[in-house]
Amino acid sequence: MKSTEITIETGHRSVVADITDEVRSFCSGEGDGLVSVFVPHATAGIAIFETGAGSDVDVLNAIDDLLPRDGDRWRHEHGTPGHGRDHVLPAFVAPSITIPVIDGQPQLGTWQSVVLIDTNVDNQSRRIRLSFIAG
Repeated sequence: MKSTEITIETGHRSVVADITDEVRSFCSGEGDGLVSVFVPHATAGIAIFETGAGSDVDVLNAIDDLLPRDGDRWRHEHGTPGHGRDHVLPAFVAPSITIPVIDGQPQLGTWQSVVLIDTNVDNQSRRIRLSFIAG
Protein backbone atom coordinates (compact mmCIF):
# COMPACT_ATOMS: atom_id res chain seq x y z
CA MET A 1 0.00 0.00 0.00
CA LYS A 2 1.15 3.52 -0.82
CA SER A 3 0.04 6.21 1.63
CA THR A 4 0.64 9.89 2.25
CA GLU A 5 -0.85 12.73 4.21
CA ILE A 6 -1.76 16.17 2.86
CA THR A 7 -2.73 19.28 4.82
CA ILE A 8 -5.52 21.66 3.86
CA GLU A 9 -5.74 25.09 5.49
CA THR A 10 -9.44 25.81 6.10
CA GLY A 11 -9.22 28.98 8.18
CA HIS A 12 -11.87 30.04 10.68
CA ARG A 13 -14.96 29.49 8.50
CA SER A 14 -17.02 26.61 7.16
CA VAL A 15 -15.56 25.34 3.88
CA VAL A 16 -15.94 22.92 1.04
CA ALA A 17 -12.36 22.38 -0.18
CA ASP A 18 -11.92 20.64 -3.54
CA ILE A 19 -9.07 18.12 -3.25
CA THR A 20 -9.68 16.33 -6.57
CA ASP A 21 -6.36 17.47 -8.06
CA GLU A 22 -4.46 16.16 -5.04
CA VAL A 23 -6.22 12.77 -5.32
CA ARG A 24 -5.52 12.56 -9.07
CA SER A 25 -1.88 13.48 -8.59
CA PHE A 26 -1.49 10.87 -5.84
CA CYS A 27 -2.96 8.13 -8.08
CA SER A 28 -1.03 9.09 -11.22
CA GLY A 29 1.11 6.21 -12.47
CA GLU A 30 -0.24 3.72 -9.93
CA GLY A 31 -2.11 1.36 -12.26
CA ASP A 32 -5.36 -0.31 -11.13
CA GLY A 33 -6.63 -0.42 -7.57
CA LEU A 34 -8.49 1.63 -4.99
CA VAL A 35 -7.77 4.98 -3.43
CA SER A 36 -9.02 5.74 0.07
CA VAL A 37 -9.44 9.36 1.17
CA PHE A 38 -9.72 9.71 4.95
CA VAL A 39 -9.85 12.73 7.26
CA PRO A 40 -8.72 11.74 10.79
CA HIS A 41 -10.72 14.45 12.55
CA ALA A 42 -13.91 14.20 14.62
CA THR A 43 -15.46 17.29 13.01
CA ALA A 44 -14.95 16.99 9.24
CA GLY A 45 -15.98 14.74 6.38
CA ILE A 46 -15.11 13.72 2.82
CA ALA A 47 -17.67 13.70 0.01
CA ILE A 48 -18.03 13.39 -3.75
CA PHE A 49 -20.31 15.84 -5.56
CA GLU A 50 -20.35 18.48 -8.27
CA THR A 51 -18.57 21.65 -7.17
CA GLY A 52 -19.11 25.11 -8.54
CA ALA A 53 -22.38 26.45 -9.91
CA GLY A 54 -23.42 27.14 -6.29
CA SER A 55 -23.25 23.54 -5.06
CA ASP A 56 -20.55 24.32 -2.49
CA VAL A 57 -22.69 27.00 -0.84
CA ASP A 58 -25.80 24.80 -1.17
CA VAL A 59 -24.10 22.01 0.78
CA LEU A 60 -22.98 24.34 3.57
CA ASN A 61 -26.49 25.88 3.71
CA ALA A 62 -28.06 22.41 3.88
CA ILE A 63 -25.74 21.50 6.76
CA ASP A 64 -26.69 24.73 8.53
CA ASP A 65 -30.40 23.90 8.04
CA LEU A 66 -30.01 20.31 9.21
CA LEU A 67 -27.50 21.01 12.00
CA PRO A 68 -28.01 24.62 13.18
CA ARG A 69 -25.10 26.20 15.03
CA ASP A 70 -27.28 27.58 17.85
CA GLY A 71 -25.49 26.91 21.13
CA ASP A 72 -28.41 25.80 23.30
CA ARG A 73 -29.22 22.71 21.21
CA TRP A 74 -25.95 20.82 21.63
CA ARG A 75 -24.64 19.10 24.77
CA HIS A 76 -21.03 19.05 23.57
CA GLU A 77 -19.32 21.44 25.96
CA HIS A 78 -16.11 22.84 24.46
CA GLY A 79 -15.33 25.17 21.57
CA THR A 80 -17.27 28.08 20.14
CA PRO A 81 -21.06 28.23 20.60
CA GLY A 82 -22.71 25.54 18.49
CA HIS A 83 -19.49 23.51 18.14
CA GLY A 84 -21.42 20.40 19.15
CA ARG A 85 -22.96 20.31 15.69
CA ASP A 86 -19.47 19.96 14.20
CA HIS A 87 -19.09 16.71 16.14
CA VAL A 88 -22.38 15.44 14.68
CA LEU A 89 -21.36 16.26 11.08
CA PRO A 90 -19.38 13.00 10.46
CA ALA A 91 -22.59 11.01 11.09
CA PHE A 92 -23.96 12.71 7.94
CA VAL A 93 -20.79 13.28 5.91
CA ALA A 94 -18.51 10.26 6.38
CA PRO A 95 -14.85 10.77 7.25
CA SER A 96 -13.74 8.57 4.32
CA ILE A 97 -14.51 7.44 0.79
CA THR A 98 -13.04 4.83 -1.56
CA ILE A 99 -12.73 5.37 -5.31
CA PRO A 100 -11.81 2.79 -7.97
CA VAL A 101 -8.64 3.64 -9.90
CA ILE A 102 -7.93 2.35 -13.42
CA ASP A 103 -4.60 2.94 -15.07
CA GLY A 104 -3.70 5.58 -12.45
CA GLN A 105 -6.92 7.56 -12.90
CA PRO A 106 -9.60 7.84 -10.20
CA GLN A 107 -12.85 6.81 -11.85
CA LEU A 108 -14.87 9.91 -11.06
CA GLY A 109 -17.85 10.97 -13.15
CA THR A 110 -17.64 14.00 -15.43
CA TRP A 111 -18.90 16.46 -12.83
CA GLN A 112 -17.74 14.69 -9.67
CA SER A 113 -15.15 16.22 -7.35
CA VAL A 114 -13.63 14.95 -4.10
CA VAL A 115 -14.12 17.49 -1.33
CA LEU A 116 -13.31 18.06 2.31
CA ILE A 117 -16.29 19.46 4.22
CA ASP A 118 -15.27 21.28 7.37
CA THR A 119 -17.70 23.33 9.47
CA ASN A 120 -15.43 23.57 12.51
CA VAL A 121 -14.41 27.22 12.84
CA ASP A 122 -12.13 26.34 15.79
CA ASN A 123 -9.72 24.24 13.69
CA GLN A 124 -7.95 25.99 10.81
CA SER A 125 -5.86 23.11 9.47
CA ARG A 126 -6.91 19.59 8.39
CA ARG A 127 -4.89 16.49 7.63
CA ILE A 128 -6.14 14.10 4.96
CA ARG A 129 -4.74 10.58 4.49
CA LEU A 130 -4.58 9.28 0.90
CA SER A 131 -3.94 5.53 0.53
CA PHE A 132 -3.63 3.53 -2.69
CA ILE A 133 -4.16 -0.22 -2.66
CA ALA A 134 -3.08 -1.95 -5.86
CA GLY A 135 -5.52 -4.44 -7.32
